[in-house]
Amino acid sequence: MMAKQADQYFDVAPWTVTETGFDPEHGRVAESIFSVANEYSGVRGTFEEDYSGDTLQGSYFNGVYEYAPADPSIQYAGIQKRGHFMVNAVDWLALRLEIDGERLDLHTVAFSDFTRTLDLRTGLLTRSLVWTLGDGRQLALRFERFVSMVTASAVYQRVTLTPVNFSGEVTLTTTLNFDTRHGNSADSYWEDLRDFNDPMRFGLLAKTKGTRKRVFSVARLTLTGAAAATNEPVAAVRVVGRKLTLPLSEGEAVTLEKRVTNIVEKRPTVPNDELWATGRAASDAQPAFAAALAAQTAYWTDFWAHNDIEITGDDENQQGIRFCIFQMAQTYHGQDVTNNIGAKGLTGEAYGGLAFWDTETMCLPFYLFNDIQAAKNLVEFRYTTLEAAKRRAKMVNCEGASYPISTINGDESTSLWQHANTQLQPSTAVAYAIWHYVHLTDDTAFLNGHGSEMLVEIARFLYSRGDWNRKHEFSFYGVMGPDEFQVMVNHDAYTNYMGLKTFAYTLQVVAAMKAGAPDAYAALVAATGVTDAELAHWQDASDHMVFLGDNNGMIEQQQGFYDLPHVDVDQIPISDFPLYDHWSYDRLFRNDMIKQPDVLMFQFLYSTDFSLRSKRLNYEYYTPRTIHESSLSPSIHSIMAQELHKPDDAYKFFQFATRMDLDNYNRNTRDGLHTTSIAAAWLNIVYGFGGLRSDGPLLTLAPGLPAQWQRYAFRINYRGANIAVTVDRTQVTLTATAPVTLKVYDQVQTVTTTPLTLALPAQWQA
Repeated sequence: MMAKQADQYFDVAPWTVTETGFDPEHGRVAESIFSVANEYSGVRGTFEEDYSGDTLQGSYFNGVYEYAPADPSIQYAGIQKRGHFMVNAVDWLALRLEIDGERLDLHTVAFSDFTRTLDLRTGLLTRSLVWTLGDGRQLALRFERFVSMVTASAVYQRVTLTPVNFSGEVTLTTTLNFDTRHGNSADSYWEDLRDFNDPMRFGLLAKTKGTRKRVFSVARLTLTGAAAATNEPVAAVRVVGRKLTLPLSEGEAVTLEKRVTNIVEKRPTVPNDELWATGRAASDAQPAFAAALAAQTAYWTDFWAHNDIEITGDDENQQGIRFCIFQMAQTYHGQDVTNNIGAKGLTGEAYGGLAFWDTETMCLPFYLFNDIQAAKNLVEFRYTTLEAAKRRAKMVNCEGASYPISTINGDESTSLWQHANTQLQPSTAVAYAIWHYVHLTDDTAFLNGHGSEMLVEIARFLYSRGDWNRKHEFSFYGVMGPDEFQVMVNHDAYTNYMGLKTFAYTLQVVAAMKAGAPDAYAALVAATGVTDAELAHWQDASDHMVFLGDNNGMIEQQQGFYDLPHVDVDQIPISDFPLYDHWSYDRLFRNDMIKQPDVLMFQFLYSTDFSLRSKRLNYEYYTPRTIHESSLSPSIHSIMAQELHKPDDAYKFFQFATRMDLDNYNRNTRDGLHTTSIAAAWLNIVYGFGGLRSDGPLLTLAPGLPAQWQRYAFRINYRGANIAVTVDRTQVTLTATAPVTLKVYDQVQTVTTTPLTLALPAQWQA
């Protein structure tokens, strides 16, 4: 399965992703790769102009969603009947170019000199080409766009037209178009409420039909190089804009700048008039393209100075990891606690824009070490949806808070009961995220407030979802762990261990609050009604949790796993992948084939709890059984392999981590980027080759160097210090902007602004 093949289409460069020439077969892949976003909104890399070829026009706002139709066939209690999804929103880039009746459409016209480049140092996406008309006239075109990382509501477009061998007129129609379609839906999910249409400024206020989320979009136009011969209004259902006739002179450029303000209002209580005034004022204050791009460049310059990863000797992975870091930063940076990270970010419609438990286990570490405020907001999102989690617990006949397997608004969106009703890892992942964040920050104010309230409700749910057997052992029955090829199992090792850790941490936190923060404890009791009797039950469950580990350190994934029929995963034909598309669904559950790490997953999350012997035994047993039908899977295996001094395995699993999407390894980049895989690529370098572990009393590092690299360097932010780690063939060098105590190769070290240089141990040299 690890023999997936790269489909390398984009040019390799350290700071840019470039498409030289246009291949329609890669069109939708390029649209995903060239997505730009800022957490608040995102837009796929679709062409600005009309395109009649295969395309997925996509413009999305974080937290703006619609309801899927309820499924009347679902009659059983506890199963979600109505899901929701991130809805395609306003196309603020929409334009049409026409010359003497000929319309620019790259699916039908002749063109040359096509290049498209995403600059990771600025977030600017640029496309240029020369359009050749039927009579031989040529028009050079340059399109530029970016989504501001400085002002959430601000997005920009600039179009430059230069006639190569003629003078004449071009008609340019630019609009704000809410008449968009989501996927294959026949109808738009939007209805317009109000608009205005002035010669150089226009706007439209629209709302989703079901959820009544509103977006007010305002565009301002600036022309340079020529004045419009005519400027006519364009108006249609859910569309507003202008039709400009521009005189062109041979060799002279004309530029249209379009700066757009998009104001999202998720709250139904805010009057339209107030939203209208907010949008107009924001549009008035929005700087022009050049000034905004300068601010954008400064933002990214500062970001890269603190968060870059450098690789010498491997150009492909250098580009790959920077692309991953760039996408993580623009997908989420803590702009709003009501936002989360969808499985495809804001780059496509697969998975409906829904967030999964990967957010807390795979994505959160990136923010913990790159943007701690973003990390806190990501955890706080789960507090904003606590009431929804409590409703979900009641729906499945439990108490406390059951966090959903997939969501945007906090409600469960998955009707597949075998996932939504049996996977407890979203709840234990939230508890883990609270612990991980507080462990690295000592943010007791958060812990004694929102954190403790979530922990109590999660522990309450887990206790009500688990049960006691006749031997007075506590366990979880009828569950599905991270290995989603095993359903309705008992004593799942991941579920039980994460449940045990959740009980233990909750009890520790409550005890500390009782002893040292009586006012906070009183507020917790008032908010949750937690009792001493409940705490005693949780302690009892923790003390008697079933855990199928033996004295040697081997852990059985679930009750009866060792007895399952064996499948040699290396003998599965490549034509059978992805298995969900080719194997009968029940066939997946009848053997010992593993979808993604399960035992290895919690050994990674709580690394210091397990001996190297235990990790080795479990790695060597479970790895040959794992098929990696999840994009997070290879990176976890790579990290574990590196720790176990298996450099060939570590690099084999790493090989396509940074380029999963750039090289379309899974042949589904067209549907959007794999956010979890992008986060896992960062983990793979920093936790894998860098040996970072963040679950012990001290932050630890054990850097190694892959044989394929000459040198690499990364930075992490920890307790106010920016720590730089450089590894080459002979040594490791560490500096920090403020003194920080770490454990490096099991030795306690104080790192300061003065470089600390250590020899690279032989066992860490590949």
